[in-house]
Amino acid sequence: MAGSSGYGLLKLLQKLSDEEFQRFKELLREEPEKFKLKPISWTKIENSSKESLVTLLNTHYPGQAWNMMLSLFLQVNREDLSIMAQKKKRHKQTKYKKFMKTTFERIWTLETNTHIPDRNYHLIVEVQYKALQEIFDSESEPVTAIVAGTTGEGKTTFLRKAMLDWASGVLLQNRFQYVFFFSVFSLNNTTELSLAELISSTLPESSETVDDILSDPKRILFILDGFDYLKFDLELRTNLCNDWRKRLPTQIVLSSLLQKIMLPGCSLLLELGQISVPKIRHLLKYPRVITMQGFSERSVEFYCMSFFDNQRGIEVAENLRNNEVLHLCSNPYLCWMFCSCLKWQFDREEEGYFKAKTDAAFFTNFMVSAFKSTYAHSPSKQNRARLKTLCTLAVEGMWKELFVFDSEDLRRNGISESDKAVWLKMQFLQTHGNHTVFYHPTLQSYFAAMFYFLKQDKDICVPVIGSIPQLLGNMYARGQTQWLQLGTFLFGLINEQVAALLQPCFGFIQPIYVRQEIICYFKCLGQQECNEKLERSQTLFSCLRDSQEERFVRQVVDLLEEITVDISSSDVLSVTAYALQKSSKLKKLHLHIQKTVFSEIYCPDHCKTRTSIGKRRNTAEYWKTLCGIFCNLYVLDLDSCQFNKRAIQDLCNSMSPTPTVPLTAFKLQSLSCSFMADFGDGSLFHTLLQLPHLKYLNLYGTYLSMDVTEKLCAALRCSACRVEELLLGKCGISSKACGIIATSLINSKVKHLSLVENPLKNKGVMSLCEMLKDPSCVLQSLMLSYCCLTFIACGHLYEALLSNKHLSLLDLGSNFLEDTGVNLLCEALKDPNCTLKELWLPGCFLTSQCCEEISAVLICNRNLKTLKLGNNNIQDTGVRQLCEALSHPNCNLECLGLDLCEFTSDCCKDLALALTTCKTLNSLNLDWKTLDHSGLVVLCEALNHKRCNLKMLGLDKSAFSEESQTLLQDVEKKNNNLNILHHPWFEAERNKRGTRLVWNSRN
Repeated sequence: MAGSSGYGLLKLLQKLSDEEFQRFKELLREEPEKFKLKPISWTKIENSSKESLVTLLNTHYPGQAWNMMLSLFLQVNREDLSIMAQKKKRHKQTKYKKFMKTTFERIWTLETNTHIPDRNYHLIVEVQYKALQEIFDSESEPVTAIVAGTTGEGKTTFLRKAMLDWASGVLLQNRFQYVFFFSVFSLNNTTELSLAELISSTLPESSETVDDILSDPKRILFILDGFDYLKFDLELRTNLCNDWRKRLPTQIVLSSLLQKIMLPGCSLLLELGQISVPKIRHLLKYPRVITMQGFSERSVEFYCMSFFDNQRGIEVAENLRNNEVLHLCSNPYLCWMFCSCLKWQFDREEEGYFKAKTDAAFFTNFMVSAFKSTYAHSPSKQNRARLKTLCTLAVEGMWKELFVFDSEDLRRNGISESDKAVWLKMQFLQTHGNHTVFYHPTLQSYFAAMFYFLKQDKDICVPVIGSIPQLLGNMYARGQTQWLQLGTFLFGLINEQVAALLQPCFGFIQPIYVRQEIICYFKCLGQQECNEKLERSQTLFSCLRDSQEERFVRQVVDLLEEITVDISSSDVLSVTAYALQKSSKLKKLHLHIQKTVFSEIYCPDHCKTRTSIGKRRNTAEYWKTLCGIFCNLYVLDLDSCQFNKRAIQDLCNSMSPTPTVPLTAFKLQSLSCSFMADFGDGSLFHTLLQLPHLKYLNLYGTYLSMDVTEKLCAALRCSACRVEELLLGKCGISSKACGIIATSLINSKVKHLSLVENPLKNKGVMSLCEMLKDPSCVLQSLMLSYCCLTFIACGHLYEALLSNKHLSLLDLGSNFLEDTGVNLLCEALKDPNCTLKELWLPGCFLTSQCCEEISAVLICNRNLKTLKLGNNNIQDTGVRQLCEALSHPNCNLECLGLDLCEFTSDCCKDLALALTTCKTLNSLNLDWKTLDHSGLVVLCEALNHKRCNLKMLGLDKSAFSEESQTLLQDVEKKNNNLNILHHPWFEAERNKRGTRLVWNSRN
């Protein structure tokens, strides 16, 4: 029998007469179909007693037995039993609610730091509370909702109040029968569990079984809190499971629940902070968002008056209006800290209000004030020793990704029960069920950072605690976002004024050791041989500003010659401008600026948040400040930057000479403006193309209207223009615009032109060929892949190739040239006057019929060094013809591309012969080809031959069998000059074409 659920069912069945029970069993034969369940065989049902039938129901229909019983009782005219069953079910649900109410009343009273009356709290979160009701009350289907916001803005507090209000019967009563609240970071040390076990851990005795509870998932809400501090990777797409009874790795259970593989009918309410939003949000199906926006100035005043008595609260609120900490107090947790700090100060009868510009100064004031109130007369040495135990616990937890501590964790770090009682009183720690946590996770980060300032050489080494370089590597090179708050405190505590705050209680703390460690780390990071790269520069800039140490900031930024920044907000723009204006060594800057940054300044209708005029003005100033450094750069990459007219004008002004910055002072050599939403009216070109050192201009993915194209061409014709590489891929250039560009380049210095992914068509190429035939044209490389060309374009190119003496590279990839077009090109290539060295023809719809002409070119043309024929249907016949040409003593080809070509392993003998007879061939691309092992053996024998000069073979080794992979690895070991690579030419081809990927932080 299935536990308490089975016992309840049996008591009800026993009230049926024998005749009713027989009718009940007959109806049970058909009932499962209504629930879309597989029926139990009639033999089993017919021979069952009441006891054994309950076992059958719970075994075959776990979670559905009660619902099925309710339906069958009505069908045998026993409505009284159906009502009785419903009452039992409701009684058990009520019991759970009462248990949760008691639990969360305790949590709300002891573990939640609002310290103001509930009615006042409801007024502060009125907008979010209303949004929560609307999201769930307006939907009958499953909903996923996110409570989002920065650290300390009250997300957890809000969710605890929602849970308490549901259990108290005032929120979402008609929507959910069960609401489960889990702090997911408490599972960090749990490697395996089932969802059933997790739910059972919250149930009081005599509750419904998990099977019964989960029988109606639409009536269930999971509130999940603490994702910022969860150590598991939830970005899983495989091995997910729909079985909530099955024990699985913790991350699989959580991922399956979030992605609606497990219990797809339930609803979710998730707390996601800045760290977890980018990791979790994309896994969710159509999430609704509730944003905790912190306290307004009015809410801060209201909170202060609620925290203190009215008169004292009015005084505090009045002082805050003129205090620099006001902006920090918009964060509810910091507002509570500020009020707590003042309360201790008032209790000590101290006058004055503390001031703090940074988080580190704020937390230090709070910590010192708490120590003064508790250990006012203790020697600094004792205070320092006490503080160190707490800091060691905090930093050990950070390195272990542990935020919930048991008594052994405290004991191991020297914290006794009496110490714990003091930390609880000082509100550094708080209880979390039978465990202990820091009063707020941010406080744990602060004490963890403080550890590195208290650490001494004589201290016993704790292996799990990493060094400062390891910490910085996790933050900036490996992008582990859980360390960012700790890093902010680490830099902030470097400040001499903050160190001075600590001295009265803890003695002299010298931050020079930490400062030197940081500088040493970034010095190593800036060296070319370093394997790590700076991944989160915007976070570094924020930390540098928090240090408030001018000399230190300059020392760090001057160690970095190349930086990539993702500017997602006005605040990020502010810290970027602050840091980079202090750099004198920066040479390469890669910027991505999101739309919201400039919409805050110029287009408030497009911005989700209302931003004050003052803030918009400040943001404009930040941008001007950042533009001020561009004249000192060698490389500027504006990747997917969302500008508008005024922002472009500021950029243009920054590139224009002034009395203090003459034209000769500009160092810019390379400028990329890819995927720009608005390039203005094109006036910027006149400014840019007069820069004396600018040689490279890439506008890939930026739409150029006809008017803008004309202004670009006018600037190109200017004698001051020194651009040699012009990359205009995916710019929406038409045949007509192509003609204007071609005319402008005849007397220009441009040697490399990329027009890939533009609808030039044959007419556009005709204009380019006229340019190539002009003796003044110095073009050496022309990239025309994906330009909607046919064999007709090859007729125009035929004439150009015969008359042009400079063109060495022609890319015609992914155009519909067919054999006819390539045969025309071959006629030109056979001519001794043709100087072309590289011809790219991948994906041109070629067959074996053109290979005879190509082979003839390979034998007679002494200039052609590279031929790319990938992704063409040349078949075995075509490959054999090419191999015969390669074996000819007159063949000078060095690189041959046959990747993705249609041919079989039968060609391996021909390829092997070519490899051992062609003296010049050093690069052969067979990527994306999976050759038979027997064919590969033949090829490898040739690769090992002393007459084989190959240095690069394009193959995806991972696509082969283990036996074949071993064979290829042996070849590489024997032949030190040979590299076998997947995607061997990808980067080189992308650079030549100027193509870019849509922005992400790792591009």
